[in-house]
Amino acid sequence: MSEEKKKKTPEDFRKESMESFRVKLADGTTVKKVIGVVSGKGGVGKSLVTGLSACAMNRKGYKTGVLDADITGPSIPKMFGVSPIRYADENGNMIPAVSDKGIKTVSINLLMENETDPVIWRGPVIAGVVKQFWGETNWGDIDYMFVDMPPGTGDVPLTVFQSLPVDGIIVVATPQELVSMIVEKAVNMAKMMNVPVIGLVENMSYMNCPHCGKPIYVFGESKIDSYAAANGLDVLARIPLDPEFAVKCDQGKIEEYEPDFMDVLVDRLENI
Repeated sequence: MSEEKKKKTPEDFRKESMESFRVKLADGTTVKKVIGVVSGKGGVGKSLVTGLSACAMNRKGYKTGVLDADITGPSIPKMFGVSPIRYADENGNMIPAVSDKGIKTVSINLLMENETDPVIWRGPVIAGVVKQFWGETNWGDIDYMFVDMPPGTGDVPLTVFQSLPVDGIIVVATPQELVSMIVEKAVNMAKMMNVPVIGLVENMSYMNCPHCGKPIYVFGESKIDSYAAANGLDVLARIPLDPEFAVKCDQGKIEEYEPDFMDVLVDRLENI
């Protein structure tokens, strides 16, 4: 029997269905790897991890971009200190803002008259904007595209998983025990969508005592290792509470902060 006449499996139909949702990139644009950064709840530092990851890969010499899919709570532009987008190419595609170190960024805040203007849109409209950011932006050549997603398992994460060729996700958590349940929701969604989980990043993991330098576990001892082991996942980074880092982000100078706790994550991304 010829290959064309072989009976299709459920997996074949699933792949065809997923491909039908894919949004094409603008002409002249190539993106080699797409990494989603997700969390099951807000306030755990997902945008922070997105920014740090983009900076870390950029320092390794890769061309990096950030698609800010957190439409109602964008923070990427301020973190990188980039200016609003007010122009397009000859085909009408947006040209992303570029940071001091060359990281390309598109965010709804770069299109607003005032960065404090609220975005009061329903889910389908927000999902449509995310598709436009991907398919109607002249990204040029990108080695690693990081997608900063809103918390939860709603319209935008579903749109990203269906419309973009996501190579894997990084799940962000904090040490509180409650978070393990929330993390599992994000992990389970990725499994249901057949998106690989690259690993976990724990934010606000500890802080170093300013006097003796020993770690202080502000939110209690972390349980992320036991959770990761039980679920066959890896812990890629533990991010401390660091006042210097907060200042850099507020000043739009995240690229000046060069931590050593991202090494494992970088190695994993390089070997996807």
